[in-house]
Formats: sequence, C-alpha cells, structure tokens
Amino acid sequence: MRGRTIGYSRRVSPARTSLLSGPAGRTLLLLTGVNLLNYLDRFVVSALVESLRAEFGLSDVRLGALMTGFLLVYTLASPVFGALGDRGRRPRLLAIGVAIWSVATFLSGFAAGFASLLAARAAVGVGEAAYATISPGLISDHFERARRGRAFALFFAAIPVGSALGYVVGGLLDRAFGWQAAFFAAGVPGLLLAFFVLRQPDPPRGARDDAPVVAPRPLLRSWRALAANRPYALAVLGYAAYTFAIGALGFWMPAFLERTRGVPRAEATVQFGAVVVVTGIVGTLVGGWAADALRRRFARADLWVCALSALLAAPLTLVALTATSPGPYFASLVAAQLLLFASTGPINDVIMAVVPPSERATASAVAIFAIHALGDVPSPPLIGALSDRSSLATGILLVPVAISVAGALWTWGALRRPAPASAPAPAP
Repeated sequence: MRGRTIGYSRRVSPARTSLLSGPAGRTLLLLTGVNLLNYLDRFVVSALVESLRAEFGLSDVRLGALMTGFLLVYTLASPVFGALGDRGRRPRLLAIGVAIWSVATFLSGFAAGFASLLAARAAVGVGEAAYATISPGLISDHFERARRGRAFALFFAAIPVGSALGYVVGGLLDRAFGWQAAFFAAGVPGLLLAFFVLRQPDPPRGARDDAPVVAPRPLLRSWRALAANRPYALAVLGYAAYTFAIGALGFWMPAFLERTRGVPRAEATVQFGAVVVVTGIVGTLVGGWAADALRRRFARADLWVCALSALLAAPLTLVALTATSPGPYFASLVAAQLLLFASTGPINDVIMAVVPPSERATASAVAIFAIHALGDVPSPPLIGALSDRSSLATGILLVPVAISVAGALWTWGALRRPAPASAPAPAP
C-alpha cells in the first residue's frame, strides 16, 4: 500500500518504545539511509575537483560554480516542494525526488564539457529539494518532542557519513577508473531506495504534537508569518552563516590539503573524509542527545547547544587552517568538526518546533532557501575568486568568520526566544 496513512496517538511514553522500533523506526532508518546517499551524491564532485580541472581546463571560479549551480536550483525548487509537502502525500513526493537526483548524478558521468556537467549537477538540485524540504516534517510526525532531538541526530548523522563517502568513493574510483565512474557508482543506488521510500507510511500532520492541527494557511500568509517569527528568523540566519562555512569547507578542503599542505590528491580526499565521518557521527549524535537531555532543565537548550558549539569551533577552525605543523592542525580540525556537527540536529529541531505542524514543509523550504542563498551558494565561488586573486589559503579564512557570526546569532536567539512550542496556525 503506497503512501499509506497510519494511526498515531498524540501521547506516547518515550520509555515504552525504542527510537528504532515500529513503523516510525523503520521509516527513520530508511530516510537516514537515503540522506546518506543524498550527501554522497552531492559531495562526490568535491573529490573530483582536480581531475575535472585537468579534464576541462576549468578555473577555480568555474569549479566553484558546479556546486553553486546545484545549490541555486536546489534553493529555488525548495519553496515549490515545501508547498506540495504540506498538502500532498509525502512518501510519493520523496520517492520522485530521490529518483530525479539519482538519474541526474548518473548522467553527470556523460558530461562532455563544463556546460553539460553544470546542467547535470543543477538537475540534482531538483530531486534533493523535494527530499530536504519534506523529510524533517515527516520525521517530526513520527516522533514526540522528547525523542525528536535524537531522531534528528540520527537522520542528520548521515550528512557527514554521506559527505565522507562522497570524498572517499569519489577519490578512489577517480584514481582507479576515472571521474566518470564515480558519478555512475553514486547514481545507481538511489533508484532502488526510491521504491522503498514510496511504500512508507504518511502519518497525519502534527500526529505527535499536543497543539491542535489545522489546515495550512495560504502560501503568502505562511511566508509572511515565518518572516515575522523571531525565533525562526534568528535560527535560520545563524544556520545560513553556519552553512556558508560548512559549504566552503566541504567543497574546498581536499584541494586546500593538496595545494597548501602538500597532501597527495587521493590521500587528501580520504584523509578529510575520514575526519568528517568520525567527527560527524560522534558530534551529531552527541549534540542531539545533549539537546534532549538539557531540554528537561532549560527551555532554550537546543539553541544553546548550537550557539556554544559554534563559538568554540570558530577559533579552533582558524588554528586548523593556519597551523603549519601536523599536531596542532589535526587536533584543532577534529575538535572543530566535532563542535560544528553538534549543531546539526538541534537547529533543525528548533526550526520544526517553532512553527505550526501543518506548515513544517513550508518552514523547511524557506529555511533551505535562506541558508543556501546566503550560505553555500555564494561561499564556494567567493572563496574561489579570492583564491584566483591571492591563494586558497587566504580565501578559506572566511570560514572561521562565518562560524563566529552563526554563534553570535544563535546566542541572540537563545537569550531572546521563548520555550519551543508547535503553535497552531490560525484558520485562513
């Protein structure tokens, strides 16, 4: 039975069920696996930067534009899927998105030049927009608030794992078989996963929340309400600065290691991938667990976890990017990555908690639009332009500045915002 709706009581004791039990647990595991593939497909191109530069004679600005082209389409398509996700069958929309990005990734391997490669990478953004806007709301409707931080932590732990696999798989296949093989291998598995996503249950909106659930407002009214929602706005603006930094690191770090540290190409992708996967899993899971645990005492625990981890990560990132000896570089890089990933689950939980359950996909879509338009859409080509004018070692120093801005905005939000609550939307 496709996209079936199943019954949920609003109050379920967290002690009675494990996070991964029942239909909710199975759906969470599947969505986490698809999210892993999502980021593998997204970052496999980062492992191929130097090979693509040699193959097509690309400048650093054009190489950065490969990520920007994807992100522009991803950003612009997100509001469309946000509106659909609050009104239609979510598993069906998710399956369509997974299938689209998988085919587009596969077709990237047939690129004959910059234009065709850019078009294929941009098409990946259409599919990923569907997945990213709808999945958080679907997870929220499977889990009550007391366990939602851990559920999001598990889901978003797939980001560093998938990103790292993009570097590792891309780097190894590039060295053994060429850059085309990396795109082919990344694209095929998504078609199988799309079939399983199609068959997942679709619980009622707000199934795990205490607030009464009403129909979503007209789209323009929803957007205006989100713009006026100060907790939401501060969370998203901080997330945009954070995404600027994460996007820049994710795209340029392998090339930075090769050019400024003299690390061989394949070793650079594997080395950074290994750091990302370990720190990502540990940091994301610990951040989600800490937010759930601290929320029992502090109403603003989610944002405090984000704010403090970012403020601590900023100076450590600066050391990692400027240290010349391996010991301080590696220690500060690992510590900074652990702190950065601690924010991933809590900040998404905040975004879901401060909006009506019936408009979570729209809230995710607007957040995605903002964090990418202000974050990792401009950061790769901006750092690439600075690199072309001076050096990559200079351009990448924008990263700790952006992390500091994220920490400041989240601190402001933590000091000002009320306790999270899923308030109902007024009737249209």
